[in-house]
Amino acid sequence: MDFKSFNLNPRIAAGVEAAGFTEPTPIQAQSIPKIMQHCDVMGLAQTGTGKTAAFGLPILHQLMKGKLGHVRALIVAPTRELAERINEAITQPGKGSGLRSVTVYGGVGMNPQVTKLKRCLEIVVACPGRLLDHIKQGTIDLSKVDVLVLDEADRMFDMGYQDYIMSIIEMTPRQRQTLLFSATYPDEIKEVSHAIQIDPVDIRVESLHDNKQIEQIFYEIQKGERTKTLVALLQH
Repeated sequence: MDFKSFNLNPRIAAGVEAAGFTEPTPIQAQSIPKIMQHCDVMGLAQTGTGKTAAFGLPILHQLMKGKLGHVRALIVAPTRELAERINEAITQPGKGSGLRSVTVYGGVGMNPQVTKLKRCLEIVVACPGRLLDHIKQGTIDLSKVDVLVLDEADRMFDMGYQDYIMSIIEMTPRQRQTLLFSATYPDEIKEVSHAIQIDPVDIRVESLHDNKQIEQIFYEIQKGERTKTLVALLQH
């Protein structure tokens, strides 16, 4: 199987080829066709398996149809680093599409984000807290979102964002496609999936993380020893 078998929009297919994508990963091979069929998807796979392209490419394909000029795809991620990686991974194959995207997260000023959000963007990649700030201030409109993605949902719940996420979802249309990706499948994820998805396709392509098999090591050090200890650990 190669990416040509997905019959992506020609502009997106050209971007995929320019990006050097050749053979899809298992999560991509199983998810892309289902997302292009407008199915809700519950994808369980570890980080580094190609999840971003698994939802990013079919989203780009779908957004080529219909009107542009308003937010139609919302991708929610737990950290600004991940938000930037997602945006970069989508921007690269979407260069020739005319679609525009922006990242929204805390730790930086809101005004530059507000300016970008006024430019009639189609894709927003956001962290929950700052996204809620924009919603409350009326600087973003989610009323025309066609597809909602929750990436690394288990991490967002571990970070205490569950209420934030549910508040954000309430601001999106009920008639939407909802994609949920996670590395683990705790009860909280199951409950949210049942609440926000309609007959989701369950895709599992990698062995899931077992938290019981993760060893945690605790070092008690003085504040002034942090850098020295970190360097010693990295050297070791």
